[in-house]
Amino acid sequence: MENGNQTVVYFSEQVVVLFTCALSFVGSSLIILTFIVWSDLRTTPRTLLVYLSVSDWLSAVSYAFGVWRVFRTDSLDCTIQGAISTFANSSSFFWTVAIAVYLYIFIVRSSQRVADSLVLFFHLVSWGVPLVLTVTAVSLGKIGYDASEVSVGWCWVRIHASDRVLWMLLTGKLWEFMAYLTLPVLYILIKRHIHIAHTALSEYRPILANRPQSSFFSMADMKLTLIPIIFIALRIWSTVRFVLLLADSPVRQNPVLVTLHGIGNTSQGAANCIMFVLLTGPIRTRLCAALCCCSKCSADSQHSPEAPRRPDLSALGDEEGTGEIRTDR
Repeated sequence: MENGNQTVVYFSEQVVVLFTCALSFVGSSLIILTFIVWSDLRTTPRTLLVYLSVSDWLSAVSYAFGVWRVFRTDSLDCTIQGAISTFANSSSFFWTVAIAVYLYIFIVRSSQRVADSLVLFFHLVSWGVPLVLTVTAVSLGKIGYDASEVSVGWCWVRIHASDRVLWMLLTGKLWEFMAYLTLPVLYILIKRHIHIAHTALSEYRPILANRPQSSFFSMADMKLTLIPIIFIALRIWSTVRFVLLLADSPVRQNPVLVTLHGIGNTSQGAANCIMFVLLTGPIRTRLCAALCCCSKCSADSQHSPEAPRRPDLSALGDEEGTGEIRTDR
């Protein structure tokens, strides 16, 4: 498995990771296209999701190029690919946390004004910090061939950089660790708030606790549970290889671990598409009708009655409503 310091990337690993890159490319594109085509989806939470999808789209494309090429030495295209993937990957971490912060302030703190006022700050941090760090790293010659030590064919921090661990932290790992800590806390607090609100509604207004309402809360609860779990499940393999690198363990070159790392790093766009497009009823129905893939979906779209007004949590999974957190009140 080991060729000097180089981790061998087998053809089977390339095929699997390229496939997940393709899924993320399609998934991120779907999120962006549905936002462009259907104007009623252009709420603030969905807009933030689109910015995240742009980062995931760039990640999928740059990772796919790196996995296809499997760089074996420093080159101009290696540096360019490494710079793009470094920027996009770090930006994805920031936007993922930004969405959680927005939902927390909007839902738990019940302050739409404060939440909306943070959007500009989210832009400055989520685009600005990765851009500054990436440009600095490239200028100092830190981005380049890394022998797939903590990658799967693509380029990242140069393997011969004396301070490469520091730059690995600054160009990705530090923000990854931050997301690991922040996301579970914020989504647990949001879930707790929703449960308290749902309990109050069920106790004092039993008429609201009908099946559609319960179904809505169940879907929202499921998504709030899955968002941090899926993020950690996808990203943890990269973290494991990073820790093994620090420990100088050859286990980091294990083919199964390398494959899981490749799948995890390139699947975020696909996972977001499943969560916020395919598992969001109204958007799924529109897609079915638009693509003429399901006549039943088209019939349901034409004959289903208007959904009742519900709490502003539907971006998390209202199967019968708008599928969005409305911010136009």
